[in-house]
Amino acid sequence: MTMPIQKPGRSKQDYSTPEDFMFALKERFEYPTWDLAASPENTKCDHFYTEKEDSLSKHWHHNLGFQWLNPPYENIEVWAAKCAFEASLRAKIFLLVPASVGSEWYKNWVEPYAYVLALNPRLSFDGKNPYPKDVILAIYNYGLTGFKTWRWK
Repeated sequence: MTMPIQKPGRSKQDYSTPEDFMFALKERFEYPTWDLAASPENTKCDHFYTEKEDSLSKHWHHNLGFQWLNPPYENIEVWAAKCAFEASLRAKIFLLVPASVGSEWYKNWVEPYAYVLALNPRLSFDGKNPYPKDVILAIYNYGLTGFKTWRWK
């Protein structure tokens, strides 16, 4: 069996979250008010931080309502750590990332602080093919921790 060629640091990092998933999120929870890693072309919210505005340097807990975060996947640990910190200050955050449950960033910054939903079926970020990895939605400051599967579609 041949595996796909990996291109660390060279893959597209700014895919928009699929609209059908955002609709399901709104139906089950609520629609977020801030997009913490976006561009004008791919934002999911009226309020958002661009790469130039450097969301990691902002205080997210001042924003009202749930916040949306589908960060670049090349360095998830900094984003997950920021989610855990901001949740300790009462920020409510949805974090959409690959389901790397064996990673240190997951063990340190997701598992102890978030309610995690494994998403089924897989998302399609390009509108054509499912993303090649399982994805989770980590929900910070939801009042729960744990792990379940969500059949969102």
